[in-house]
Parts: sequence; C-alpha cells; structure tokens
Amino acid sequence: MKAALIHTVQNSQTNYERIPIMADQNESAQELLLDVRVAEASHLYKFYLNQEKKILGSVAVIIFLTLWELVGNTFQLINPMFMSAPSLIWNAAIQLFYSGEIYNDLYISGIELFWGYFLSAAVAVPFGIAIGWYKKMSYVFDPFVNAMNATPRVALLPLVIIWLGIGILSKVGIIFLGAVFPILINTRDGVKTTPVNLLTAAKSFGASEWMLFKTVVLPSTIPFILTGLRLGLGRAIVGVMVGELYAATAGIGFMITVAGATFQTDKVFVGVLVFALTGMIGTELLTRVERRFDKWRPKVGSMD
Repeated sequence: MKAALIHTVQNSQTNYERIPIMADQNESAQELLLDVRVAEASHLYKFYLNQEKKILGSVAVIIFLTLWELVGNTFQLINPMFMSAPSLIWNAAIQLFYSGEIYNDLYISGIELFWGYFLSAAVAVPFGIAIGWYKKMSYVFDPFVNAMNATPRVALLPLVIIWLGIGILSKVGIIFLGAVFPILINTRDGVKTTPVNLLTAAKSFGASEWMLFKTVVLPSTIPFILTGLRLGLGRAIVGVMVGELYAATAGIGFMITVAGATFQTDKVFVGVLVFALTGMIGTELLTRVERRFDKWRPKVGSMD
C-alpha cells in the first residue's frame, strides 16, 4: 500500500509538471492564430486601399440602383410613367435588342458620330498645329477660333439644318462644330507650350525647321492632341443627341424624343444609357492612351 501511495504521488507530480507545458503550448497556438488573423486583416486592408476607388464606386452604384428600384418599382412611390426603374429599363433594353427595333437607330447615330468626329479631328489637328507654329496665322485666326469656341453650338443648329437639311449631313455638321474646337485649341496650345530650351538646343545643332517640328514640337504636342480628342469626343456625343432631338427621322436621339412624347420612360433611359456608355468607354480608352504619352507633356516651368 505504501508503494501504491508513492506511485500516486509521483503521478501527481508528473501531471503538475505537464500543466505549465500545456499552458505554454496553448498560449503559443493562440499567439500564432492571432498573428495569422492580423496578417489576413492586413492583406485585406492593403487590398482595400489598392482597390478603394473601385470598391467605393461599386458600392455607391449598387446602393443607388437598389434605392431607385425600391422607389420606382417595388413600392412605386413615383408613378412609373414619370420615373422608371432599373429592372424595367433592363427589360425594355432586352425587348429593343431582341426585336431589332434599336439597331437602325444605333447604325444611324454611329455613322453620324464617326464622320463628325473623324472630320473634326482631321481638320483640327493640322490646323491647330499650323496656327500654333506660325505666329502670323495665329494672329489672323485666333480671334475667330476663340469666338466660335465661346458660341453655343446649339445656337447654330437652325442654320446648319437650313444649310444641310434634316438628314445625316446636318448631324455630322453639328457634331463637327461641337468637337472641332476643343481639339483645335488643345493642339494649338500644345505647339505654343513647346519648351523653349529644347528648341534652342535643337537649333544650336543646326536642326532645320522640319527637324524641329518632327523631333521636338510634335512629340511634346501629342499629349495635348490626345486631351483635345478626349474632350472633343464628349462634345461630339452631345452633338449627336442635340441634333437628333432637334430634327431627325432616325437615331437614338430620335428614339428618345418619340419615347418621351409617348411617356415610355424606360425606353428614354435606354437611349440615355447608350449615349452614356458610349461616352464612358470612348473616354476611358482615350484616357489610357493619353496616360502613355503623358511623360511627353512639358512640365510647368520648363519653358524658362
């Protein structure tokens, strides 16, 4: 019995010795788990910081669309005749594309936008370079360019329709007038802001006027041209919409006019979204191209 008692005491001592070891192991495991959770939280926070713009923008859009759906469709706090809802607009868009009703309007508006924007760029870029490079041309044309740029293009729409009719040509004309001046003015200013020290250095090495233009002026002007093209695209899309709202027989703007007159607000929003998406996609593409050439843009104070 004495031996059994001694064995029991020894086992008890062994168990007491194990308790601190197990406590240390549990503490280490908890610390490791805490470190893992802190690391995960840190990675999530870094991801949020890197994607903050997209995350906040997406959340804002989702909240806005949800509230709009609740107000316009679920609870109908506003008469759907006057204010549609995202689900109704989506259904209208599917119906328009499925039936093919919208394709002719898309084609007409696309043709007008392409030719108006293309012609404005084709005229504005070389003309802007010319009046920016040659001082005498600048003295002659700058007053007219600045005056026309300050004139609302909508005020010229009746004249354009009188001259070119209510067909595609008048829309191309108003788009041209809307887009040409932002492109022209930015191109002109890009040439005028070419760093003087670069021009002086090139001349000191015997560069001809053509070499100056090709190797110095043109590279420093490209970012300004791209900025003008980006701004001009927005003006061109406005020109499409205004021209077709005013006088047209086809096009997305005409579709919006007809839908508005018959209180089909869902179709009105479909047309508005077509213009909005076109502008967003085009602007984003031009912005990305512009960023690639932004390092060529003269820095502030570099002309001294």
